Amino acid sequence: MVAHLTPTLCPLLIVKVGSSLLVEGDGTVRREWLQTLVADIAARHRAGQKIAIVSSGAIALGARRLGFEKGGRASLADAQASASVGQILLSGLWAELLAAEGMTAAQILVTLDDLEDRRRYLNITATLDRLLGAGAVPVINENDSVATAEIRFGDNDRLAARVAQAAGAQGVVLLSDVDGLYDRDPRDPEAQLVSEVATIDGKIRLMVTGGSSSGMGSGGMASKIDAADIATRAGIGLSIASGLRPHPLSALDNGAPSTWFAPRPGGSARKGWIGGRLSVKGQIIIDAGAAKALRSGASLLPAGAVSVSGEFRRGDVVDIVSKDGETLARGLSEYDADDAKLICGRQSAELETLLGAVPRTVLVHRDQMVLL
Repeated sequence: MVAHLTPTLCPLLIVKVGSSLLVEGDGTVRREWLQTLVADIAARHRAGQKIAIVSSGAIALGARRLGFEKGGRASLADAQASASVGQILLSGLWAELLAAEGMTAAQILVTLDDLEDRRRYLNITATLDRLLGAGAVPVINENDSVATAEIRFGDNDRLAARVAQAAGAQGVVLLSDVDGLYDRDPRDPEAQLVSEVATIDGKIRLMVTGGSSSGMGSGGMASKIDAADIATRAGIGLSIASGLRPHPLSALDNGAPSTWFAPRPGGSARKGWIGGRLSVKGQIIIDAGAAKALRSGASLLPAGAVSVSGEFRRGDVVDIVSKDGETLARGLSEYDADDAKLICGRQSAELETLLGAVPRTVLVHRDQMVLL
């Protein structure tokens, strides 16, 4: 699978490093291991591959410096204070190690809102493009010093996938404390590594709920599957590999065990942004006829809608759900919630009378929609 992530086939790679790999349990840095990773990144950089790093570890580093208990996670205030100190330490660490290999580090701190809001998402895209074009190595982390439960990714796996979308990357490597996805709890001696996943379906999700998880950090294997879904939906391949061994990227190049999630054909950045959003503003429940039409590539018409829930405005992201509760699609609503409720189940000819203006003919256009 590693051929997909070589500099030739993957001009831009996102590498995610979790807290458990970067920081020991006592809060000290795993410097020797980190130097081997940076050496791998430098080798790829010299070969012409652009690299961006999504790095955890700020809270753990800051908590040790401040002397906070429970790794800085005893309270939200402790976590935010730890992150404020740790972000300086973390960025300094990456800057030092990358500079030793002749590379320039750049720091970007983001919250969930920054990548969910379309305008800010495009601003991040432009910043990443300029930095990478100038030869810098962006080091990206969630801005835990200001993030609250409502505006958090909660793990850097999904953040890495969203960064890959914003940067226009072709591949993501999630360095974990296991070799990849197993068909059951990896502690089970009968567990088998899944080397490649073509489609993320219920069977794959069942492997995760069955206990196949890393057990480290804030994510675990479930968050990595979510990240793979986000990435592959945008046409980006993703690999889960162990970061416990030295030179983890070189090991991956040399055939170390891993799980490769193949990109979906026809993935696009805009539809990936829609499908990969982690927060939605509402739901539109549809009938069986509309569900069939969506699967054949049609837009959602008001006549096929049964009900609407949530508070949203035109352009907000909504889920499109069947009457039995299955989420079928995600898209940008063409109407505010109040107007959408008003026209549910109505034929197109009735809309102008109901709304008092020339209406848009669809609730969600197929070009602004992703089937899930």
